[in-house]
Amino acid sequence: MDQSLLERVNPVFNTAKMTVFQLASAGNQDAAAIAEKLNLTFEETQNSSSTTVSDEQMTANVILVETRWRTCAAIAEETGCKTIVDLPCGYTPRAKEMSQRGIAYYGLDLPAAIGEAEPAILSLIDDDKLSLVHFCGVDATNGESLKAALKDAEGPLCITTEGLLMYFTDSEVGALCDNIRMILKEHGGCWVTADPEAGMQYIMTMQPIAGNRFMEIMMKSKTTAEDKSDVNVGGNALNVSPQGDVAQNMKKAMMFLAHHGLKAERMILAEHMPEINSLNQLTPEQAQAIRRNMQKCAYWKITAMDTDAQVDTADLKAENFDMQASVTNDTLSLRLKGRVDTLTAPKLLALFERAAAAYALSSVVIDCSALQYISSAGLRVLLIMKKGCPDGVTLTGINQVVKEILEQTGFDSILGIADSLS
Repeated sequence: MDQSLLERVNPVFNTAKMTVFQLASAGNQDAAAIAEKLNLTFEETQNSSSTTVSDEQMTANVILVETRWRTCAAIAEETGCKTIVDLPCGYTPRAKEMSQRGIAYYGLDLPAAIGEAEPAILSLIDDDKLSLVHFCGVDATNGESLKAALKDAEGPLCITTEGLLMYFTDSEVGALCDNIRMILKEHGGCWVTADPEAGMQYIMTMQPIAGNRFMEIMMKSKTTAEDKSDVNVGGNALNVSPQGDVAQNMKKAMMFLAHHGLKAERMILAEHMPEINSLNQLTPEQAQAIRRNMQKCAYWKITAMDTDAQVDTADLKAENFDMQASVTNDTLSLRLKGRVDTLTAPKLLALFERAAAAYALSSVVIDCSALQYISSAGLRVLLIMKKGCPDGVTLTGINQVVKEILEQTGFDSILGIADSLS
């Protein structure tokens, strides 16, 4: 599939490639080897259509990536779990690190990412350790795909996520929580994530690096993000905003987890992070300030509550995705069935762009009566459609689930809605 489609529909796809170079910049030779095997270039991944950063941000991102990489691994090993589940695994060499320690490793990511990353990563692993390493393509919001990928995993499991939740809407992160709780109830173990307080960690890392330019850089970054709104449809209750009342924001995130049958323990970052090589790029004063600031940040170790929770398992029963299309005059008419998520949204975008190339489209009308779920990847496709059609996009026959997603993300005011509830 066209890689540009994957990046526009799934912004984490290119971010995962950036991470390889950031780990290599921190001295990880295996990451450098993977980048070379995949013929990735620094310019291609660091200045894509969805990412452009300043020198200060580049330095901060290298430090953040290495800190997440090393600290999540350290906490995961501390748990004593038999199996590490890396969600998403991206293109990083954690499989080698864990297998060398005799720990079973499951790398889960989008099928396209797995298809590229698996051969390159497996080539780094000793033959006698290959049986410990497993890769599988999944959609994190699709419980059936996760359950199938881990059916043979030996528990207890430690599920790690780094940089995933920032792209999710409330509905997506809710589905992820339900899915992880299902897995933990079946296999035992915990979920270790760096994501809830990622915003705070970013600020606490950037401030000593940027100094007097901190506010200027942050404001420019905000403007750039708003301009690139094709990928800016995330934001959810588990992202603890560093703005406003942080304690209240954190309480809301904990309540969100409880609603999904999960509870969290904050693991203070400074108490668990090992030596971070990339801090040596800074002045001693800057490095010391960052280490001190990490006392204010934490990663979360999340476990399933003993009591039963009301978990929405509709994603396990979703019908296979299908779409039908026709063009009348200058209107593209679509009928969608099943789930439009990270696995299926690129197909929808490809269909739209083929139609737009063949016809002078002015509008799109989508019959959603058989649509069961739409993720932020699907919303990005709808936004691209709207920008490409003078008369916009109209949805008909949406159900309650899709209606709530549109309302949560503000898309109910962006798109045309006809007979909004079927």
